[in-house]
Amino acid sequence: MKAVFDTKDKSAYDDDITWRYHFPSRYLSVAEQCVGDWIVYREPRADGGSKAYFAAAKVKAVEPDPNKDKHFYAWLSDYFEFDEPVPWTVNKRYWEEELRNLETSQVGVFMRGRSVRALTDKDFDDIMLAGNGFTVKKEIPDFASTQSDETDATRKRRTVQALTNRTIRDARFRGKVVPAYEGRCAFTGMEMRDRKGNSEVQAAHVRSVADDGPDILTNGIALSHTIHWMFDRYLLSLTDDYRLIISSDGIPERYRNLLVGEGQRIFLPKDERDWPSKTFIEFHRGKFQEKNG
Repeated sequence: MKAVFDTKDKSAYDDDITWRYHFPSRYLSVAEQCVGDWIVYREPRADGGSKAYFAAAKVKAVEPDPNKDKHFYAWLSDYFEFDEPVPWTVNKRYWEEELRNLETSQVGVFMRGRSVRALTDKDFDDIMLAGNGFTVKKEIPDFASTQSDETDATRKRRTVQALTNRTIRDARFRGKVVPAYEGRCAFTGMEMRDRKGNSEVQAAHVRSVADDGPDILTNGIALSHTIHWMFDRYLLSLTDDYRLIISSDGIPERYRNLLVGEGQRIFLPKDERDWPSKTFIEFHRGKFQEKNG
């Protein structure tokens, strides 16, 4: 079953929306039915929230919070941030079937205590189409078809493809990371482009996809192809203050000479909000230390 999970930046719960959602026991029944399926995140109205839907994720498991009675965690994977937020309503029409069946005056009362609520497959597909029109039209030209004869099965197939196809997800990820670094390799400072202006650098995940690393800008870093290869194999890593750590072996001297140097600060985006998250850096560095003794 699919669902909506309401969350906000300054949540009172122990949320990290890319991989965990914390909730009280009153939502347990709905959350457990979502295991193996997708949810949509929405920002609630509280504290000036936009009320918009902004991302999707897949629920892997639901487990009790070992430290807080009557609270639980939904463990998530495949976090998928929308190209653009989807407004709460469009032309005064709600996206969620339960809300469409109510009088407008009743919606506010209905929403109290319903931060986790079921969502139909069709409503999920519609929200996905609305939030990801730019990317999916580029990667799957017929994805956002609005033809009246398009079947629900076709829409569902296209939605799943956008969520799970690694080529599409990687294209979206690169489209965020490379511009933030202005096409420059963070570890060498080099910027190479072809005659059409296409950048040589790749978008590397700090916390790898294999380790459930999300496709978000703060889990990304722009690296040249060979440097990316070394970073993925934990021959290179970072300190919490963005200084380079280099393995004592496994890197030829000619490649070492390209890097900024052991203990030197790497090249970062101008906007500090786009820098790699220290949580993801810590995870990568832990793997580096395991591999390098």
